[in-house]
Amino acid sequence: MKAHIGVDAESGLVHTVIGTAANEHDINVAHALLHGEETSDYADAGYQGIEKREQAGSPRWLVAMRPSKRRKLNLKDPLDA
Repeated sequence: MKAHIGVDAESGLVHTVIGTAANEHDINVAHALLHGEETSDYADAGYQGIEKREQAGSPRWLVAMRPSKRRKLNLKDPLDA
């Protein structure tokens, strides 16, 4: 089993919990975790590509970079920093 949890960024309160089989990908239930008032959503690297699954009224997705890509960054370069 896997638990998918929607949390309010300001208050830290959980507003949605969905349980699925462990082989269900996070992206498949991501839109069900939204309550509709979001303007932007933050997600880990497992959500790469979710912006391609835009649905009506979808917020702006801010998805973390994959660790292997982050290691390749040159932090002395202002664009990478």
